[in-house]
Amino acid sequence: MSRQATSTDGHNIDRDRLVDLYRTMRRIRAFEEAAEKASITGQVGGAVHLSIGQEAIAAGVCANLRQTDQITTTHRGHGHCIAKGTDPGAMMLELFGKEGGTCGGKGGSMHIADFEVGMLGANGVVAAGLPIAVGAAHGAKLMGEDRVVVCFFGDGAINRGPFMEALNWATVFKLSVLFVCEQNGFASTTHSDAVTAGAGANARAESMGIEAFEIDGNDVAAVDGLVGDLVPRIRAGGGPLFLSARTYRLKGHTSVDPALYRDQDHAADQWRHDPLKRAGEELRRLGLSDDELSAIDSAAEGEMRRVSETADAADHPDLAHAYDDIQDIGAPVWEAGS
Repeated sequence: MSRQATSTDGHNIDRDRLVDLYRTMRRIRAFEEAAEKASITGQVGGAVHLSIGQEAIAAGVCANLRQTDQITTTHRGHGHCIAKGTDPGAMMLELFGKEGGTCGGKGGSMHIADFEVGMLGANGVVAAGLPIAVGAAHGAKLMGEDRVVVCFFGDGAINRGPFMEALNWATVFKLSVLFVCEQNGFASTTHSDAVTAGAGANARAESMGIEAFEIDGNDVAAVDGLVGDLVPRIRAGGGPLFLSARTYRLKGHTSVDPALYRDQDHAADQWRHDPLKRAGEELRRLGLSDDELSAIDSAAEGEMRRVSETADAADHPDLAHAYDDIQDIGAPVWEAGS
């Protein structure tokens, strides 16, 4: 049976640590709001999947990782990238399809990668990050390295084949993976519960002998505290482990999705559980002033406004490099007799 971690709201928390977590969440929120605006105005083409409302999971998990640790993420991965240390300026250039982006402006929002900080890539295919994470962890095991690999994925991924394949492989070879299921209640535009049989993600993990935990994913201090216990266990050879973090996707599936398939009263009520609001309230309880909180907010908003303006003014990649980085075995050749 999965272990239920308790909320830390109202308990003693190190203020400096919580300030750092709040700052990370605020930077993620400011980036997402800037990306949303750029998407709506047409400066960014294609789908942009916002993680607004889910910032506490990214911040709380990645605060416990080394730079040499690795993560895989999803189509909704901007927050994980920022929390792991990817430069938001390069990220925004990537969204705008501009030169200097994390992938040269060729990948866009769903394909950000930054190997230098251990960010192995976002992915537009649901559940695709799971086997990539397991492969990275198996590589670390073969090389005798103590890296931990964190795999972020959502509710919808647990109903796809790679989920079970990845958990099976990680268990058989005792790999150093932390599986983090961000349970935001939706698989694209469908309520996850409506299409999920059985008791859900943790039960499936436990069926393979993986110890599973459940936590309030909107409580950043609780996420930080629990993952701070789990990561050393995994690094010492105690993996894999599994974490389900309950949260809510406050925006639609994409930046231009009005999410009319949701109960609007229920969706509006979820803003009461906004992780930034909760962390701000706890910081006030710990003695941080409104002015100090506002300074953090303003700094994050100013930073992301600048990176957005820089991306808008930047050049597109030279067309001469359009086919760089593409695997090519040459033109097709028709063989006689075939």
